[in-house]
Amino acid sequence: MSFTQHCNEIFNKAIQDYHIKDNIDTAIQNPYDRDSIENRLYLKCWIDTVQWHFEDLIRDPHIDPIEALQLKRRIDRSNQDRTDLVEQIDSYFRQLYGQVRVLPDARLNTESPAWAIDRLSILALKIYHMREQTTRTDATEEHRNKCQQKLNVLIEQQHDLSLAIDQLLEDIEAGKIYMKVYRQMKMYNDPATNPVLYNQQK
Repeated sequence: MSFTQHCNEIFNKAIQDYHIKDNIDTAIQNPYDRDSIENRLYLKCWIDTVQWHFEDLIRDPHIDPIEALQLKRRIDRSNQDRTDLVEQIDSYFRQLYGQVRVLPDARLNTESPAWAIDRLSILALKIYHMREQTTRTDATEEHRNKCQQKLNVLIEQQHDLSLAIDQLLEDIEAGKIYMKVYRQMKMYNDPATNPVLYNQQK
């Protein structure tokens, strides 16, 4: 089994587990050992799944403004958790490939493995929810057909991205590509760099 096949299995499990209750306040029950990469992948997709439903809720045109603000705060925290987790997954790869001899002509990839895996997690969510649309009995046949066409594209995209990630990991392991990870410096979350926040401290 390739690494991305393993990822997709874990992502699908996280999505299915969430939808047992389909509630944004459901407590996570991560089935994997805390120190394993599987635990991080499951948690990553769980966060993405909860945030998917945050984004649905906040688009309700009749949402109470106070509830919307509270939800926006939760989305901000979720985004930060997501970023932190991607960096943890990249740390796993840096340790895994830390002893690889990098070839003199090794290339630098446009993104790290974990940020590509982040996109793979989101794709699993898109596929799950688009598939739901193809079976809606309260929607028109035209709607279901359009969603089926979109689903076919998403599945093809998942296959292509999975292949590209596996090839990237093979090239890193062979020393053909080297990892260089930049930490995400989200200035608006930092009281020292967000002017709205630091100006209040004067």
